[in-house]
Amino acid sequence: MSEALAEASLALATGDVPVAAILVDAAGTRLGTGRNERELTHDPTAHAEIIAIREAAQRLGTWHLENTTLVVTLEPCTMCAGAILQARIPRVIFGAWDEKAGAAGSAYDLLRDRRLPHRVEVVAGVLEAESAALLTGFFKERR
Repeated sequence: MSEALAEASLALATGDVPVAAILVDAAGTRLGTGRNERELTHDPTAHAEIIAIREAAQRLGTWHLENTTLVVTLEPCTMCAGAILQARIPRVIFGAWDEKAGAAGSAYDLLRDRRLPHRVEVVAGVLEAESAALLTGFFKERR
């Protein structure tokens, strides 16, 4: 999570919300890294998780990202949760909760929805205070 927080700080230079995601394999090898790039690329789908998933899939040559873990500084939204499920990522670790749009236990819980064919292990609140502080500082400056 410390590495993800460092990546999230880099998003500040582009004016993007400081969120980052790192996808690792079972040995901890980084397969994909992403940070929010919506402002940079003018792409509403350029969330950190989507970018990390795309990079890992390209690197591995498959969209089946089994035996991986996605580490992200903010609870995934519904779009990102859908991508996580489609990629068959079995584990998500996140820092700060997103009470307004989170889809891993706060506003929604898509990642563990029993109606869906794939469920994800969710570990929440890892370096939560640090993750939340980065986001709070960003939005405080923008207001």
